[in-house]
Amino acid sequence: MQKNIKNNGKDWYRLDLSATVYPTLQRKDFSSVYRLSVLLKEEIRPDILQKAVDIALRRFPTYKVAMRKGLFWRYLEPNDRPGPFVQPDIRNFCMPLSFKGNNRYMIRIYYYDRRISLEAHHSLGDGTGGMYLLQTITATYLRLLGHTITNRYFVMDVAETPDKEELEDAYMRYANASVRPGRPAEKTYRVRGTREPFHTFNVINGVLSVSETMAVAKKYHATVTEYLNAVLLYSLLLKQEHDFHFRLRPVRIAMPVNLRRFFPSRTLRNFITMVYPSIDPRLGEYSFEEIVTHVHNYMRYYINEKFLRGDITTNAATKRNPFIRVVPLFIKDYVVRLFYTRVQDKNSSAGLTNMGAIKVPDDMKPFVDRFDIYMGMPYSQRTNCAIVSFEDTMTINFASCIIEADVERRFFKKLVEDGIHVKIESNRNFTKEL
Repeated sequence: MQKNIKNNGKDWYRLDLSATVYPTLQRKDFSSVYRLSVLLKEEIRPDILQKAVDIALRRFPTYKVAMRKGLFWRYLEPNDRPGPFVQPDIRNFCMPLSFKGNNRYMIRIYYYDRRISLEAHHSLGDGTGGMYLLQTITATYLRLLGHTITNRYFVMDVAETPDKEELEDAYMRYANASVRPGRPAEKTYRVRGTREPFHTFNVINGVLSVSETMAVAKKYHATVTEYLNAVLLYSLLLKQEHDFHFRLRPVRIAMPVNLRRFFPSRTLRNFITMVYPSIDPRLGEYSFEEIVTHVHNYMRYYINEKFLRGDITTNAATKRNPFIRVVPLFIKDYVVRLFYTRVQDKNSSAGLTNMGAIKVPDDMKPFVDRFDIYMGMPYSQRTNCAIVSFEDTMTINFASCIIEADVERRFFKKLVEDGIHVKIESNRNFTKEL
C-alpha cells in the first residue's frame, strides 16, 4: 500500500496513477470534472444541506484537499479552509474548475428543486468514490431532517475513522503482471460538429425502464452494457456514413471498467481502466445484430482479471521508472499533454460509462427518485454517454460541446425502434420527436 507523505504531522496524499494525468490536461476551458446527482422526493433545504456537507466531508479526507505542485509531482494537501459551500444549480454545469478558486476545494455541491448534485475533479477519485460521498451527504441530510438512515452500501458512517485502504493507490498494489499489453494506436472516426461558445454544456437525458431494456438486451443475447455499447457504435457508424469523408475509419468507444469488481479494494480514489470496443467499417457493412455479437465477444475476451492486471501494469510502468520520477514536472506535463492530444484522445470516437444498478439502504429508498451521472465536458469535439440505474429507472445522459445532436438522436431512435419507451430531457432550446 502506498504511504502518504508526512508534513508537520499532517498527511499529504500522492496522486494515484490515473489522477496524475488529469491536472496535466487542465485548460482555461477544460477541467476533468464529472457530476453525480440524486433526485429526492421533496424539495431541498439548502441550509440543512450545508450542514450535511460539513459533517459528511470530514469522513472523506481525500476529498477535503487542495491541489499543490512540487518540483517533480503534484500532490494533495488537507484543506481546512471554509467550504465547500452549497449553491443553486446552473444550466451549463461541469464548468472548468480552478485549483486556486472555491477556497481551493476541488468539489462543488449544487441544489435545485429536489436535486442534490456533486461535481468532483477526477484527480480526487472516480465515480464510485464520488457516489460514496454523494450518498453519505444525502443520508446525513435526511438524518438532519429527522429520518433514520442505516449505514450500508454507499452510505458510510460519518463518525468512523477512515480505513487506510480507502486512501490507497490500489493500482500500485495490483500492477504486477509479467507482461505489458500494447495499446490501440490507429486514429478513429471523430464526430464533426459546430463548437458551442465557451462554456456551453449540452445535455440530453433519456429516462427509461430497466426491465424493458433488459428484455430487449436479452433478445440480442447480450447484457445491458453490451447492448447499449452496440447502440452507440451503431449510431456513430451511421453518423460517419452520412458525414462527408475521404475514407472510413474505425469507430471506437472508450469505456471505463471498475477494477474493484476484479481486485479487492476499498479505495475511494481512482481505480478504473479503459477498454475500447470497436467496429471497423472498412471490413464491410455490419448489421446491428453483428455489432452486438462483436461487442459481446469483445467484453468476454478483455474484461477479466488477467487482461486487466496486464493493462494496469502497462499504465504503472512509467510511474515506476526511476528516470521519469526525477524528470521535472513541467517536462512531464508537456510530454503527457502532447501524447494525449496526438495519440490517446484520437483513439476513441466517444466515451461511455455505466455505473450499473445503484443500491441504497432500505430505509433510504422511500426518499429517492433516481440518480444521474455525467462524464463532464469532453476534451475534444465528441459526445460522452453516462448510464446509471436505480430500481426500475435508468438514465442515459449525453454531454457534448457541439451544436449537432445527430449521434444522440440516432441512439435514442434505435432504442425506440427496439420497443423501449424513452422520456427525453435536455437543457437545450430545441424539441425533436424521436
